[in-house]
Amino acid sequence: MHPILIKIGPLTIASYGFFFALGVLLGILLCFRLAKKEGLDLVVFTDFIFWVMILSLLGAKLWLLASNLGYYLKFPGELKYLLTSGGSFYGGLIFGAVFAVWFIRRHRLSYRQLGDIAAPALALGHFFGRLGCLSAGCCWGREAAHCAAAITFTDLKANALTGVPLYIPIYPTQLMEAILNLGNFLFLITLYRKRKFRGQVIAMYMLNYSVIRFMVEFFRGDPDRGYIIGGMDRPWTSLSVPQLVSIIGVATALLLLKGFKKKGEQEHRA
Repeated sequence: MHPILIKIGPLTIASYGFFFALGVLLGILLCFRLAKKEGLDLVVFTDFIFWVMILSLLGAKLWLLASNLGYYLKFPGELKYLLTSGGSFYGGLIFGAVFAVWFIRRHRLSYRQLGDIAAPALALGHFFGRLGCLSAGCCWGREAAHCAAAITFTDLKANALTGVPLYIPIYPTQLMEAILNLGNFLFLITLYRKRKFRGQVIAMYMLNYSVIRFMVEFFRGDPDRGYIIGGMDRPWTSLSVPQLVSIIGVATALLLLKGFKKKGEQEHRA
């Protein structure tokens, strides 16, 4: 709605950047609080958080590039917007997870312990990130003149930055996902305090977010995601790239829940 949060002379603070930074900051603070509570080496944990952030940001941009390679080959001038774009969340999550596996094995840490620490922070950070999307106009929804909850963008700057259509009622997909991510955070932080086995929280994060993203995809109207089957003209009978990743995410989460629970029971008996 308002892509520029503050502009005083040459000083410009973009709304997306503000919300993104706020989400990252609060997520990091939460991670350190939980890591300290669990007695982790905070020096090693700092290295872990730093590199996960860097590679997740890189992965988010590369995923966006790969999923829209045909578009960028046709319009190479648009590549410059990758520098200011937040990129694809799934790309960042996958790249960050791959690095995390390597780092954890190198330092002989616990996948389940670090995953449970990171999961609530991921959901919290994603909540603020989607508020940034709403402010900037990216990740917009399909046309929804019949929907009472539809929103209409009118800011020319938002259109120039993201391509969001103006003066057309569209589904509030950014707000939908923000609210669902906030709910996921509240669920996960409660589960963290009551978890029955290590790894339960990160597995539930994967399961919950995969379902959230799969459902929200039906209402998305931006073309930056790529499709396996169909396209935006047939939203209910198509399968986007994020939806395919979501299906894989659900299956993976269910397998992890089963495996982590079994390992937790073995540790309890020992």
